[in-house]
Amino acid sequence: MQFSFDHLVWFHHKPENAIRPLSEQGIHVVKGGRHESWGTYNTLSYFGLSYIEFLGIEDLSIAEQHEENRLITQIVEQLAKENREGPAKIAIRTNQINELAIKLRNDGHKVYGPLPGQRETTAGEVIRWTLLFIEDHSNELSFPFFIQWEKSDSERLSGFKEQGILGWHSGGSSKFESVGFVVRDLEKTIKIWGKLLNLTPGEESRDELIHARCQTLELPGTNLIFCTPLGKGPAEKVLHERGETPFLVNVSQVNQNSFFEWLNGYWRFQ
Repeated sequence: MQFSFDHLVWFHHKPENAIRPLSEQGIHVVKGGRHESWGTYNTLSYFGLSYIEFLGIEDLSIAEQHEENRLITQIVEQLAKENREGPAKIAIRTNQINELAIKLRNDGHKVYGPLPGQRETTAGEVIRWTLLFIEDHSNELSFPFFIQWEKSDSERLSGFKEQGILGWHSGGSSKFESVGFVVRDLEKTIKIWGKLLNLTPGEESRDELIHARCQTLELPGTNLIFCTPLGKGPAEKVLHERGETPFLVNVSQVNQNSFFEWLNGYWRFQ
């Protein structure tokens, strides 16, 4: 079963406010649209088919009704109740979502879905997909959810090019290189995620900038890097304040070399 990275969900009270600050860093962010039936809306930053979604709540009364959509229950809990912005969850793309649901149930996971989803763009286009969520309360780090788009990868990529939302980042060929997760037990976590996604972990390394030891799962589109703090530093700060979570975006080929904290997350440009 083939998997690809799809997107990182970043909770934000006002997703439209992500446009200007990231644009000043050379990262292009566009208005997405509304998930009318879920009470949410978004803005998006595309790097080919991999992207970052800044997701906010438009109508809390609607959002609170969606228990099966675990992303919406998470944003209600984290953003509306705890007032906590930041990177929250990743989506993995598949074209076998029904078969995956059966496999996950057979493996003993609690599964929500497949569930239909859609949003209306600012241009009035309706985009459709299907979602699948898994839940395992024995793990502190939130599992990824899975997504299957109505259109094929090539159709979606052609549409992005026609709409002019690709290639606008400074450097033109910027790549969403990896997402970093901070975890307490590196060996246990990477074993669980490696088994889930059928991936073999890379060799352990040290990241001196965030002061952590890390291992990578190489996923088509964007890699996943899991890090356990070695002491005081950005990784330890996030783990202490927010627990196990995605916390770091690594972007390459952006004509700059910088590392900064913004909206409860870290960004590394190189």
